[in-house]
Amino acid sequence: MCAAFLLLAGGCAGQHASSFGGSRESLENWALARGFHAETIEAGSFRIFSMLRRPFAAATLPVYIEGDGAPWPSAFRPPRDPTPLRPVPLLLADRDPSPAAAYLGRPCQYLGEEERKQCGSGYWSDRRYSPEVLEAMNIAVTRLRQRAGARHVRLIGYSGGGVVAALLAMRRDDVAEWVTIAAPLALSDWTAAQGLSPLTGSLDPLTQPASAITRTATHFAGARDPIVPPAIVARFVGVHGGRLETLADFDHDCCWERDWAQLLRRVPARETLP
Repeated sequence: MCAAFLLLAGGCAGQHASSFGGSRESLENWALARGFHAETIEAGSFRIFSMLRRPFAAATLPVYIEGDGAPWPSAFRPPRDPTPLRPVPLLLADRDPSPAAAYLGRPCQYLGEEERKQCGSGYWSDRRYSPEVLEAMNIAVTRLRQRAGARHVRLIGYSGGGVVAALLAMRRDDVAEWVTIAAPLALSDWTAAQGLSPLTGSLDPLTQPASAITRTATHFAGARDPIVPPAIVARFVGVHGGRLETLADFDHDCCWERDWAQLLRRVPARETLP
């Protein structure tokens, strides 16, 4: 059942929840010891949680984008709080050997109860990739790049965060490369295959203009992933290009964190940007 209606948001990962997930306080306590410092970014009508590790200056800042958040309690009812139980992108950022790295949450995540009441549940259901969400995420990425003193960004999106990375790569001219992990990049195909209602308020990367994504892209998929099967990612790659790597023993949750440093070495060197 979890694979049938969960989404991209950690899927069944709740059953493997790390001890620091599920709240802003626990996340900050875990990350501070690893050199990450938190900031809430005001972006349009949204307040977006971020963390930045910057011991040294870097020309390119890797920005790890969170998935869709906490799993749904039923196929018809979204969670009351979309804050992820297991923030996989932060775990990946922690393993990134780059001089600097950033983690970016999604709208409505990591908010207190009163703040969350002002953030409609559509923004973690059918409008999770809406134009206004993409504009807010675009502002947040720019803010992080400026804080890091970087000229370019590398966008890395896990699960639903990969959809955000794709849509942002179409909008920015400072993206050296972008990487997705278990991401349903052919969104309409994905909802149809899973028997879900279309995300009518969201943008679908597959249907964007074929010339829109011009930067180097690498897409990782798990051969054992029932939530985002490799065929969904391959559908996007067939239209927009990029390199697809399907990993035999991986699923939606395993084993991205364990092998991330090694997988990063397979990402081609970034293009030269002005």
